[in-house]
Amino acid sequence: MALFNENLRMTDVVEATVTRGGGSEEGINLKGFYTIECFDADGNLKWTDHIENLVTTAGKNDALDKYLAGSGYTASFFLGLVDGGSAPTFNIADTMASHAGWTENTGYSNATRVAPAFAAASGGSKATSAAAAFNINAGGTIAGMFLTTVNTKGGATGILFSCGSFSGGSRAVVNGDTLNATYTLNA
Repeated sequence: MALFNENLRMTDVVEATVTRGGGSEEGINLKGFYTIECFDADGNLKWTDHIENLVTTAGKNDALDKYLAGSGYTASFFLGLVDGGSAPTFNIADTMASHAGWTENTGYSNATRVAPAFAAASGGSKATSAAAAFNINAGGTIAGMFLTTVNTKGGATGILFSCGSFSGGSRAVVNGDTLNATYTLNA
């Protein structure tokens, strides 16, 4: 009788990887947009446009300084119109004192730049609670909007928070038109 030897060899292999310093990364990127509706003197909608805006370096720095400073402050913001007489260009370094690529349009009867009213922030977004109305009193073209901290029409002081051009290019306005504008900032 033949003898058979059976051998069984067992091996377990375990692998593991440890990553150190690999935590979650949280970031904040400010991105805003304007929505504008133009109504004629009879209340008929003439056009609507949407602006993906540029948040300027001055605007970002102002937001960081105010939020992280830890002291009380009151924020005041005002909407202004960008003139469409020439194709505007915007730069992240633009300020109210220096924005060579565009000019302000002041062809509206409001005494100052228009103050938007903001609702409470929710879900990482802050938006106006109602449209801010510009009462146009001169014919011309509007190319975009901006948000600043000073209400003086045509003024060169304050913080330029954001600015941008209409997606459809410059838009014609006439005396009697009303531009209703809203602004939303997402973080």
